[in-house]
Amino acid sequence: MASSMLYSANIPLSVPRSLRVRASNTNDNVPMKKMGMSDEECEAAVVAGNIPEAPPAPSKPAAPAGTPVVPSLAECCCCDISEIMRKGDNASISRRPRRNRRSPALRAAFQETSLSPANLVYPLFIHEGEEDTPIGAMPGCYRLGWRHGLVEEVTKARDVGVNSIVLFPKVPDALKTSTGDEAYNENGLVPQTIRLLKDKYPDLIIYTDVALDPYSSDGHDGIVREDGVIMNDETVHQLCKQAVAQARAGADIVSPSDMMDGRVGAIRAALDADGFQHVSIMSYTAKYASSFYGPFREALDSNPRFGDKKTYQMNPANYREALVETREDESEGADILLVKPGLPYLDIIRLLRDNSPLPIAAYQVSGEYSMIKAGGVLKMIDEERVMTESLMCLRRAGADIILTYFALQAARCLCGEKR
Repeated sequence: MASSMLYSANIPLSVPRSLRVRASNTNDNVPMKKMGMSDEECEAAVVAGNIPEAPPAPSKPAAPAGTPVVPSLAECCCCDISEIMRKGDNASISRRPRRNRRSPALRAAFQETSLSPANLVYPLFIHEGEEDTPIGAMPGCYRLGWRHGLVEEVTKARDVGVNSIVLFPKVPDALKTSTGDEAYNENGLVPQTIRLLKDKYPDLIIYTDVALDPYSSDGHDGIVREDGVIMNDETVHQLCKQAVAQARAGADIVSPSDMMDGRVGAIRAALDADGFQHVSIMSYTAKYASSFYGPFREALDSNPRFGDKKTYQMNPANYREALVETREDESEGADILLVKPGLPYLDIIRLLRDNSPLPIAAYQVSGEYSMIKAGGVLKMIDEERVMTESLMCLRRAGADIILTYFALQAARCLCGEKR
């Protein structure tokens, strides 16, 4: 058996020199010497009363001059039981939550929510061009050339642990039609991009967007009737073909963001009929008609040509309606439920988390990203700290995964890299 050793130090003690010890000192790099005593010799010395001294307790830090002298809030704990009952629960302060916050080590030990690169999904904009085009309203984001710039960005993300992406295409105007047929062209931008990425990175998790707005000459998520009504069932027919085309290209998770009624069940049936039972559906379950989407629509040039999307996206004033959408999507076969936007809808994320066993996703949308970026540029906030806090809040509310344009930057921070 290996021997246990005591340590020597040059401090005056009342015990034999061979039993003298010292406390470690973070400012002292001198290695401590082992004295070569066996376990039995150490035990015999202690039995004989030669107990090593511990370092003295640190002195109590002095309070600033002028600090009032007051009795401890805990002093009333000395009251007898009848006095405590008379005064009620506020009679003492035996519980002090600050005790669990007093050092970084304790705060880390008791942290309830964690954030890692594996929780992040990186939304990436792609286009047919060779060059990466900056997006004015979204500093740090680009329309990436799918053949080169996209692959480079995915490589950077994987290097820091982000292995999930979602693709959004900027479609040439010449390919847009009122029925969005380009959405299911198997040689279109998205299917070609999926095949390219899967060839290079077979284990990359690729989410796709299922909606007609990038392909529609009207800029709406569905087919528009001549009176301006968005046609539901006809749109769902197109979405099914789009989802199957993406699955054939190698998509792992298709994500209907259109908010048409019944589309999750129809897409599930279409995928299964074509042999894609393994392809998951992340449904945009609670997608609100939000004003936070502006920069995204600039990125894809997908603003509605007329009107708005309030007849199919949810009213921001509604809470219980999210439960209706949740129950429908669950019954139709959704694998993941998504809330969009993120931070302004933390209550909805928590609502879904408390009412569904399915994984919950949150989308930190373009408007949220741009506001944090703008605040950082203007030195009004610490961009990285606000970014990290905002993502942690989404996780705390109940999101298992977060779609965020900060994915690469946040992962680098989590890995200890500098921007």
